[in-house]
Amino acid sequence: MSTEKKTLTVLGAGAWGTALASLASYNDHEIKMWSRSRPEPLSEQIKGADVILSAVSMKGVRPTIEKLQALDIPDDVIFVTATKGLDPETLDMPSHLWQAAFPNHPVVVLCGPNLSKEIKNGLPAATVVASEDEKAAETVQTLFSSDTFRVYINTDPVGTELGGTLKNVMAIAAGTCDGMKLGTNAKAALLTRALPEMIRVGTQLGAATETFFGLSGLGDLLATCDSPLSRNYQVGYGLAQGKTLEQVLEDLEGTAEGVNTVRVLVNLANKERISVPISRQVYRLINGKITPKEAVQALMERDLKPEFDDLEFQ
Repeated sequence: MSTEKKTLTVLGAGAWGTALASLASYNDHEIKMWSRSRPEPLSEQIKGADVILSAVSMKGVRPTIEKLQALDIPDDVIFVTATKGLDPETLDMPSHLWQAAFPNHPVVVLCGPNLSKEIKNGLPAATVVASEDEKAAETVQTLFSSDTFRVYINTDPVGTELGGTLKNVMAIAAGTCDGMKLGTNAKAALLTRALPEMIRVGTQLGAATETFFGLSGLGDLLATCDSPLSRNYQVGYGLAQGKTLEQVLEDLEGTAEGVNTVRVLVNLANKERISVPISRQVYRLINGKITPKEAVQALMERDLKPEFDDLEFQ
């Protein structure tokens, strides 16, 4: 593994951004941080950067890109996106927004079962960095890898990014399931059916099926759907306790991206004619169109069918 020291600029000083900064700092790389709330100008914080990592919320991606486009950034700088969401305007993924804005730069997706509080406490974890530029992915792999954080690479950024994005919607459903005390059987059934729903969306958009059985798909799904540390899980749990969405979000520390993602996802599913029954019930739930109990009933009353009739496993 290369020991060459890099300069990393992290955009976004929230829990995820600071956790990633600490991982790179552990390897003695030079770290610079920027956020809208900090006094340092963006132009100074990206000066000399080898890698620029975006950990801003989905709503901050476009404004951040626009700020960077006004600056002079050398073509060999690698962009890494660690945002999990979908753009309401284009229905697209963050990595595609970055690549469209910076077509001459390599773009790498970082995603996995990574709860930021556990990482900050030094607990072991693993993640995936994915890019069509394998050399860029290897550079980012080296940047973050340590004896407590194992980093894998792959060449399917679409699947990697969608796995981390779509599981946030499923985490809202999982939190609702636990909040209603529906039991282990129901939770297992929910998560098992959530995975093929994610795969249907992913393969329609060009992802590889096998990516969803990896860390950014199944791994992230299990971590986020079974931990009170997950903000999206907390949303579902709060709704099951009879709170309004506004009340739940007011109590959260940070952004629950699944709330915004499910709204975009339903529009995308309508456009692409993709079956997303779990996501549709989550959408109706967060918009106050049904109660948690009615959402469960709607899923249980769907037409009977073979288990694998809508998904081919290669």
